[in-house]
Amino acid sequence: MPYRRARDIVLENPDHLAVLQCPCRSARKSPCLPLEVCLVIGEPFVGFIVDQHPHKARRISSDEAVKILEAESRRGHVAHAFFKDAMLDRFYAICNCCSCCCGAMQAQRHGTLMLAPSGYVCRVDPDHCCNCGRCVDVCQFAAIEYVDEPLIDEQRCMGCGVCVEACPKQALRLERDPTKGEPLEIHRLLATHPFSP
Repeated sequence: MPYRRARDIVLENPDHLAVLQCPCRSARKSPCLPLEVCLVIGEPFVGFIVDQHPHKARRISSDEAVKILEAESRRGHVAHAFFKDAMLDRFYAICNCCSCCCGAMQAQRHGTLMLAPSGYVCRVDPDHCCNCGRCVDVCQFAAIEYVDEPLIDEQRCMGCGVCVEACPKQALRLERDPTKGEPLEIHRLLATHPFSP
């Protein structure tokens, strides 16, 4: 999900937030740092993760959660919304992922589809592009190459918005792409499956 949407979600759930050391990063010999980048949102998930993993998880304020999201966005890491059948089939976490550590992103690269696209795709406005190449550097899905101007491989693009946030000239934007499935309407899901107090 784009960073701004992730930020809005943590601001709407200020009393039920925890940060967990990323399991993917923790499993690496030389992981990206910091390790505390996975945000758990809502009850009973926060209480469970803090009780079961007191040395790896802790409750945090919405201010600290936003700072984590901002720092990870600046690093060019992707905010992923996570759902699992075992977690009451509900949204329960935002993980901030890098392609060098994230198991799901690495599986995706090798043809095992573990991530759903956002429902959007990146598009370039060449009139505003300053040809800095920052978008190529930050794309975690290797969906952008530079040949006279940024070229988007729409098959690879997951619509995460990392490149849009990184562009200094606002030459990139996310556009709805029906071939990428339905966007994750997280606010609608939260309204129909609210977190317990």
